[in-house]
Amino acid sequence: MIRGMHALIYSPQAEELRAFFRDKLELPYTDTGGGWLIFDVPEADLGCHPSDKAFHQISFYCDDIEDTVESMKSRGVEFTSRITDQSWGRLTHFLAPGGMEMELFEPKYRKAGRSGSKKKAGPSQRRFKKTREPTMAMPKRGRRT
Repeated sequence: MIRGMHALIYSPQAEELRAFFRDKLELPYTDTGGGWLIFDVPEADLGCHPSDKAFHQISFYCDDIEDTVESMKSRGVEFTSRITDQSWGRLTHFLAPGGMEMELFEPKYRKAGRSGSKKKAGPSQRRFKKTREPTMAMPKRGRRT
């Protein structure tokens, strides 16, 4: 049974990128020795979207995008776009070392917890729920027997 996903980012500025994830994004990590940091993201999900070409993308999500953006800016993170409202969430972009642009979004859909537990809705989820049902329904997670 798959219990996680390990993502890799290749960069000529790997040390700077590790420091960025450690110091600017404040991700917890394991130091495996020799400067190799393996970051532990609190949650993950994987989406598969139609496209004319094959590629992958890194996106981070949060419960309150305004607070998260302000917190990241206070640690020196450079944002490349303003927060925009999309049908599935509120979105912005920031730069990581090496000129890599990454997404930050606040989902409008309610994510199922790893154990199927209900999570408190973030600000945009509360606003969204008042106006209409989510356009992207997330399946409920069940337990295997």
